[in-house]
Amino acid sequence: MSTPQLVVHHDKELMAQAAAARLITKIVDAQASRGTASVVLTGGRNGNGLLAALAAAPARDAIDWGRLDLWWGDERYLPEGDPERNVTQAREALLDSVPVDPERVHAMPASDGPYGADVEAAAEAYAAELAKAAGPENHGAVPTFDVLMLGVGPDTHVASLFPELPAVRETERTVVGVHGAPKPPPTRVSLTLPAIRAAREVWLLAAGEDKAEAVAIALSGAGEIQVPAAGAYGRSRTLWLLDSAAASQLPRSLYPPASP
Repeated sequence: MSTPQLVVHHDKELMAQAAAARLITKIVDAQASRGTASVVLTGGRNGNGLLAALAAAPARDAIDWGRLDLWWGDERYLPEGDPERNVTQAREALLDSVPVDPERVHAMPASDGPYGADVEAAAEAYAAELAKAAGPENHGAVPTFDVLMLGVGPDTHVASLFPELPAVRETERTVVGVHGAPKPPPTRVSLTLPAIRAAREVWLLAAGEDKAEAVAIALSGAGEIQVPAAGAYGRSRTLWLLDSAAASQLPRSLYPPASP
């Protein structure tokens, strides 16, 4: 378990731009050292803001897009192409404008795909895809992601792991179907905390006053069942990338921000 580090930016635009620059550096470094890189994307306004900033960054061309595996932390179980799906939003924000290898864009199944309404079967299929990509060096059923990004909800949820619901209690499976999510749509697919913790680095993104209480609670030592964001951490690094509004309820003892 890595100790959380904070980076606080003046506003959400600067946060997105700085996070995009940080991600480019991580991907390029990983590709230089291992040949490939593996990143888990997140949706929501902050995740999509980062992708849009990445699309606009001239340094994006430093990435070898053909040697990058992209995964998702969660997905709304809706039909392919639905505007609410994270992968649809990611394509619009970034993926349609860069030369990614379609075979390395690992979207979660859609509700009109081969599994139909069976979200549990869809989750099992994604878990199998992750396991197939994991090598012996990964010591588990998922690849060792270089960076796994998560948005933080006002209720402290991350991915589609909501407080007190069964998915956040899962300790064995890497991917689960989520039923009855309090935020629509109610049916989703999500990585579990064990899968999230397989990442080298976990980045939690939060911007806006509506996230301030959640950030403060998650960093106060709360339990992960009640506060899922508190249970999200990386093997070597856990970064909380915040704007000043989201950080406004944090005690000063948690400053200064981490260095890049």
